[in-house]
Amino acid sequence: MPIKVQSNLPAIKVLEAENIFVMPHEVALKQDIRPLKIIILNLMPTKIETETQLLRLLGNSPLQVDIELLQMASHTSKNTSPHHLTTFYKTFSQVKDETFDGMIITGAPVELLDFEDVDYWDEMCRIMEWSKHNVYSTLHICWGAQAGLYYHYGINKQPLDEKLSGIYTHKILVPTHPLMRGFDDTFKIPHSRHTGVNKEEIKGCPELKILAESDKAGVAVVASKSGRQIFIMGHAEYDRDTLANEYYRDKNKGLNPNVPYDYFPDDDASKTPPMVWRSNATLLYTNWLNYFVYQATPYDLHELLEKYPH
Repeated sequence: MPIKVQSNLPAIKVLEAENIFVMPHEVALKQDIRPLKIIILNLMPTKIETETQLLRLLGNSPLQVDIELLQMASHTSKNTSPHHLTTFYKTFSQVKDETFDGMIITGAPVELLDFEDVDYWDEMCRIMEWSKHNVYSTLHICWGAQAGLYYHYGINKQPLDEKLSGIYTHKILVPTHPLMRGFDDTFKIPHSRHTGVNKEEIKGCPELKILAESDKAGVAVVASKSGRQIFIMGHAEYDRDTLANEYYRDKNKGLNPNVPYDYFPDDDASKTPPMVWRSNATLLYTNWLNYFVYQATPYDLHELLEKYPH
């Protein structure tokens, strides 16, 4: 899927080197088609890295995707330059009157805080409420998934005894579900989190369906029956070295982290981790874009407001 982005976004050089089809805005204007409009609420501190990871997964289909990047106005990012944010990101006040085919809400390093204690929680709630009317399907990642389950369905997160970090094997529970179409019986994705969700609470919600889970990492993929809310508890978008960088960071802070599970060969942090989840991640995002965005969203996005009025 050619990704339509600003031509000077740093992620472009990385993706082009990987043979990912990236389409500058100037070229996209010459194509007489309606692109899918996807907005990414990027809550990660390493914003440029996360942009690259997500755009890589959105870039493998024949359709055109128009990407908009969203930041929180009520939070000051300490790890991304103000120039990058003002150049490539918008705030909610700038997009609140627009409609989108799809939205991605990323994870955030605030898991150990109660949701209400997160400094941008009120703004986050406004965005999630807005998404019910102005976005057809929203994909939530890690803390974003926990926040979405809490806001939309009242399912709270729970602290884990220790950080869950590593590459975990998951089994498909509903192989006929469109999001799981084309998957093998089992698949791997990374997890990196301090909190989880209660399986029984999700099973008790008639609007939700658990699609995949892990014996060690727990619930992994959840979807609303309408397909307009998708929740991914792990980080399918992570690069080969993302968990390694987190491990070294925590080790340098003196936190004595466990070696990420099933990640380094022989648990030797000096060895290069094998990439064993990218094909699964690509399939997951392609299925979401195809079956829950492209196939389902109205051609005229203003019909969203008529069908799901405020």
